[in-house]
Amino acid sequence: MTPKIVILTALQSELPAAAAPAGIEVIYTGVGKINAASAATAAILTRQPGLIVNFGTAGKINRVHAGLLEIAHVIQRDMLAMPLAERGITPLSDEPGSYSSGFGAARCGTGDSFVTASDDWLHQQNVDVVDMELFAIAHTCHRYGVSWRAFKFITDDANEASASDWADNVHRGEVLFWQQLRQIIEAS
Repeated sequence: MTPKIVILTALQSELPAAAAPAGIEVIYTGVGKINAASAATAAILTRQPGLIVNFGTAGKINRVHAGLLEIAHVIQRDMLAMPLAERGITPLSDEPGSYSSGFGAARCGTGDSFVTASDDWLHQQNVDVVDMELFAIAHTCHRYGVSWRAFKFITDDANEASASDWADNVHRGEVLFWQQLRQIIEAS
């Protein structure tokens, strides 16, 4: 039996809900970690899904990637509490510093900033793409014991042209994502 699936995505421009398969609800979180955590919590408590799937856009850090990626691991790229903890780690917390979906191969770095310049730390952490919501969604799923998967469509190269590239490409991943979701449903 297919688990109840809820799709979380930041913006309608990334994924119009009208194309969702029957029985699949799309919830728009808004941009950033606070909005994503709040929406994920509400979705879990009110809809009680068996699986949350995050779809969104991402900037490319690893130049070998293009198109749609399934995310295996996610870390925070903007938790900067040194010297209390290393970059990416929440200080004074027993919560994990990274989350794994059990699917895919890519690594995502989440933060509340739109990446427009190179950052050596991201390369050192083997980050493939950057986004602004996934870590919060994975963290919330972990807290409530809900499985998650994530797909990111690369819209830009995380450089000075990222804002205009993102605007030009934000809508291009929709068809690829719906194809992946149908495969998940068929495999369940």
